[in-house]
Parts: sequence; C-alpha cells; structure tokens
Amino acid sequence: MDKKTLLAFALSFIILVGWSLMFSPEPTKTPVKEEQDKPQKQAVQKSPVQQPATSAITPTESEPQKVPSEEKLVVVETPLYKAVFSSLGPTIRSFKLKQYTETIAPDSPFIELINLSNPRDSHIDLGFSLSAGSDSLMLYDVQGGPIRLEAGSSPSELLFTASSNDGLVHKKRFRFNPSSYVIEVSVEAGNISDKPAHGSFSASVRSLPPSSKASYYSYVGLVVLKDGKFQEADVEKEAKSLSGEIQWLAYQDSYFISAAIPDKPMGGTFRGKKLESGILEGIFQGAETIIEPGMKAEERFLFYLGPRELGILSQAGHNLDKVVDFGWTDIIAKPLLYLLRFVYGYVPNYGIAIILLTILVKILFWPLTHKSYKSMKEMQKLQPIMAKIRERHKGNKEAMNKELMGLYKTYKVNPMGGCLPMVIQIPVFFALFRILGSAIELRHAPFMLWINDLAAPDRLFNFPFEIPLMTSPSGIPVLTLLMGASMFIQQKMTPTPGDPSQAKIMMFLPIIFTFMFINFPSGLVLYWLVNNLLSIAQQYRIQKRSA
Repeated sequence: MDKKTLLAFALSFIILVGWSLMFSPEPTKTPVKEEQDKPQKQAVQKSPVQQPATSAITPTESEPQKVPSEEKLVVVETPLYKAVFSSLGPTIRSFKLKQYTETIAPDSPFIELINLSNPRDSHIDLGFSLSAGSDSLMLYDVQGGPIRLEAGSSPSELLFTASSNDGLVHKKRFRFNPSSYVIEVSVEAGNISDKPAHGSFSASVRSLPPSSKASYYSYVGLVVLKDGKFQEADVEKEAKSLSGEIQWLAYQDSYFISAAIPDKPMGGTFRGKKLESGILEGIFQGAETIIEPGMKAEERFLFYLGPRELGILSQAGHNLDKVVDFGWTDIIAKPLLYLLRFVYGYVPNYGIAIILLTILVKILFWPLTHKSYKSMKEMQKLQPIMAKIRERHKGNKEAMNKELMGLYKTYKVNPMGGCLPMVIQIPVFFALFRILGSAIELRHAPFMLWINDLAAPDRLFNFPFEIPLMTSPSGIPVLTLLMGASMFIQQKMTPTPGDPSQAKIMMFLPIIFTFMFINFPSGLVLYWLVNNLLSIAQQYRIQKRSA
C-alpha cells in the first residue's frame, strides 16, 4: 500500500490527539447518566445491601459529652504522609504526601492534597445526620495523638466524640497504618434521646480550590464506582445524581486521588455539583437508618489519600484500581503498564525501561511489520505498470479496477498487505500513548543528561522568555527535534506515493509531528523516537536484502 498506509496512520493519530487536546478524554467505560432522585428508603428496599450494625449503648455512653472550649489540632505522621486533624468536624486540615514533591528541585515541598484554612471547606468527610435536623459543625473531644508511626510500627488510632442537640452521641474513630495510604474510619451514632432518630450515614469529597487543569491524557474531577462500574461524574456544566450500590466516590487529578470507600456495599444516592466557588463536591447519602432510643448504629469506611498508582491501588482493594482507566485501550494498556513496571524492577531507570519495552513490542510485531514493508516494496515495483493502467483507462473506473486486480493476481501481491499489519498495531500504539502520558510512575522520573522528568516536556536550558506554542519552561526540545529528524529519515525510506497530493502531505508530516510533540511528556517522545529508529533499521534491512 506504499505511503498511503503511513499517511492513514499519521492522520488517524493527528485526529485522535487533536481531539484529546480540544476536549477532555473519555476514559470511562460507562457514562454517568442523570437520574431522578428517589426516596432513600425506596432505594434501600431494592438494594441487596446490609443495614448498619446496631447495638445497645452503655450507661457511660448515654451521658452527654462535655463540649470542648476550643479547636484542637492533632498531627499524625507516618512514612507515607503527614496529616493534621482538627477537632472541629472533625476534619483533615492538612495532608502531605512524603513520597512525592511539587517539583524536582531538591528543596521542593511535599505534595499537599489537603490545605484548608476553613474546616467548613472539608475536602473529605464522613458522618451521620438526621433526616430533619441541623448539619452544623461540632467541636469534638479528642482521645489519642499526636501520632508518629515508623516503618513496622503497630497501627494507632484517634477517637473523636461529641454530643449534638438532637440527642445523638457521635463517635469517629480513625485508624492509621504506617505502610498504607488507607485510613480506616468507623462512624458511630448513639441515640440518648427518648425518640427514634431517623437519619443516614454519608460521605463526601471535594476538590481543592480550582487549580488543576484538565489533562490531555486523564480526566480531572469526581469519579464513582457504582454497581461495579467506573464512572466519571463530570459536573462542570450540570449537577449529577445517581442511585444504586456505591462502592466508592472520589476526586482525582492527573496523578493523585482522594477517595471515600464504604467498607461493605451501601445503597443510596450520589449527588455531584459545582459550587459557586468553583469547587467540585460529591456527596453519597446512604439509605435511611432508624436508631431507636438507647441504641446505636455504626458504619465503617476507608479513606484513601494517595497516588493513582496501579500497584498501590490494587493493594488497597475494593476495586479502587479501576480509577486508573485508559478508555478503549484499557485491556491492552494495563498489561503494558505492568510490563513496564516489571522491566523497571530489573533496570531502575524508567527511560531505559521505556526503550526496552519499545524493543519488546517491536520484536512482537516484527513479523507483521516485515510483511507490511515487504508488501509495500513489491507494490512500489508495480507503480510504473499501475500508472500506465490508470492512464489507459482514464474515465473508466470499472475497467481500470479489473485490470489492476488482474495485475495483483499475476504478481501475487495483496494491495492491503501493507495496511492490515499496521492496523493491528494501532491499538497497542494508542495504549502506550495513554500510559506514557498519564502514568504516575514517570512523574519526576529521570532518564539521563538534561531529561530529569519523563512526565514533563524535554527542554535543554530554560530560557527567561516564552516561545510561541511552547509551554513553560521554554527551552530547546532536543529529543523532540531528534524524533522529527527520525520521522523525516523514515519517510525518505518509505515508497513514494503515486498521488502528488499525498506526497505533499507526507512531506509536511515530520514537521507537523514535531510541533505536536513539543509539549508532550519526554517519556512519550522517547518511545516515539526509539520506535522510529527501530523501524528505520528494519526498513534498511529489508531494502538491503531486496537490493
């Protein structure tokens, strides 16, 4: 199929990448549909989930709790994070990830998932509220803390207790493990009044003040796992509401996630909206729970505040790894990501791991690409004869096609022989495109020389001025220029198309791709460069043998 195959592949790439630049990607498997709110009681009757555990309260618990006079801050530190809890709410005022920094600078501060000046803007929260009652923020009494856990330490707990004017005693217990980003939380409500308490357990997540921009490669916003299916709750333009069995709800950006996870299946309603401040808010409200006088009800949840790393999320359980979603390439992308991590385990440099992975993929498809290049070479030899046939039957398409088919049969050439092998490779290429553009493993991962962050565009030197079409920082995109040069060489080695208009388009493709890749992660550019070099070597080998 000479250069038509390469042209079709290149145009497909430009269209798909251009679409991702102009619109947010669609990595979800099932779109979130607007659903009418249903009464919680009705939702519970249809959902095969368990009711919260209830038991009698003890005489000590039946006494109203003392109201603290002021807010108390408690620091919790593990090898993975440093958190500051407030007794008002209680809320998490600050949450820093100690394994991740803002930049690659040696003195860069840790990534701070939560930084609240006002506890009422809680980023992630749990509680029990009455169906008809106030939802005011209460001061809790705190038992435990400050907590500092070293590697290998036993888990430790914080207990927050408060009494509300509604006749309920609220308890929230947080359990911390030094080797996990998961925080176990139990929420308990005891009824010390003389009337049944009608209410529900709830969980909420919010984005921080809008600072994260949508990624070319991954969705930024609220996400939900409902009835076993991962869904995006895009509330930028309109509020979303859905009912069913909620496994978890979360807010994610390109590399990190904050998730609230019921410990067991809970039926209820998820509502998401964008507040006037620009903050995104997702609230899950469980089914109605009735707590009789002298009884208490309890629900257990998990918090996950950490990286969107497939291995860590898998260890957390509860299908939290589904938040790493590569859209229609997911079935290919995840095995490739595991393979990349496997290679990195032996060669602790993700740049070299990308090169080795590219070589492995190239070896896997070597027979197909060999067949494709060979078919293109055979078709090139027939170009003069095909040109004469087209000229001879100008205006008679039926006769022209009939003679061309006879020509293919005589020389035993398949006109699609150069196209089909490359089409088979397209899903693998786009899977690698998604992985190398959004995998947290490449964030701040150095390669060599000037490439010290494979998730950032490659820049040699940092100019004190801006360059049009180039994201900050401005510099010389050496790797991208090498990639463009490799595309130019590969193009020169590819059979020339008979159509002059196609030839002109092909001439500009290396330039177009170079400009497109200027702002792409250097890990992705590295993959494309190595793939081009391997293709050049393969084409050279075929041409030398057929010479």
